[in-house]
Amino acid sequence: MKYLLPLLIVTLAEASIGIFVKLVGDGIPIFSLNFYRVFFAALFLAVTVPIATKKGLKFPTNNKKDVLIVGFLIALQISFFNVAMSLAPVANVVIFWSIAPFFTFIFSTLFLGEKPERRHIWIFLLAIIGIIVTKPLSGGHAAGNLIALFDGAVYAAMVTYIRSEGISENNNDIFWFMSMAAVYLLPFLFVFGIGDLLSVNAAQNIPGLLQSVPVLIWAICLGVISTGLAFLFISIVLQKINANIYSLIDIIVSPIVAAIFGFLVLGEIPSQNLVFGGAILLAAGVWLTKSMQEQSEKPYRCGNVPKC
Repeated sequence: MKYLLPLLIVTLAEASIGIFVKLVGDGIPIFSLNFYRVFFAALFLAVTVPIATKKGLKFPTNNKKDVLIVGFLIALQISFFNVAMSLAPVANVVIFWSIAPFFTFIFSTLFLGEKPERRHIWIFLLAIIGIIVTKPLSGGHAAGNLIALFDGAVYAAMVTYIRSEGISENNNDIFWFMSMAAVYLLPFLFVFGIGDLLSVNAAQNIPGLLQSVPVLIWAICLGVISTGLAFLFISIVLQKINANIYSLIDIIVSPIVAAIFGFLVLGEIPSQNLVFGGAILLAAGVWLTKSMQEQSEKPYRCGNVPKC
């Protein structure tokens, strides 16, 4: 039961992403906010990782390629997620992003040689029904919904690469991945500007007390709480429970908590179609994740996979 507290921290931290993006509003250009998110996360990890590991931040010279590639994928995935959050309600983004396990399955089949089974056809049909019911192209949030779907594919690509290279959730490596992501996103700060960091957000549906806080504080919270803290405790959780079990919990709980946050803080009410379709989509995702877990427990032949 020692994993419950870190798991709770991860869930709450991840669910807060959309809230902080919304609270920043137009005070900071979204592409500049993407940089701030990974930059403040890297600063947080620079302080906490040596404390957590009781070791210094040693650059992983034996896997420079992984730092470059994973750092790029983190920058890409975080950026698309933030952009989607700026264009659509929190519940929409987390529901459509939860399609990620299906892209992971597709990429694992194509690039890792994992064999699909007959039941996977039924799982995919269920997911398609869920997407149809949610009506992602209706309701005035089509762009944000589609970007969230695409972001699920980017996240799946990162997961697939990490699996293929046998990369573990190492605290030290996470810091360098995040730092590399900040390097990739730094040019956007010069293109779009630093933003009006001391301005307060006057967006509608945000409680008055929160409107009085400078957007810089929300940007810092986005980096430190939603990103740095989440990544740090994910590495702790994965030292205590199986990654597949964590994925099952994450895909069930995080979207629900994020949608609740969106309702409580921003007053966002999901449409009936999103609730029903999202429930179907999440059920299909849980089924697929469970299926992939069972499949990974079977004897596996590496084939052309770089590492197993």
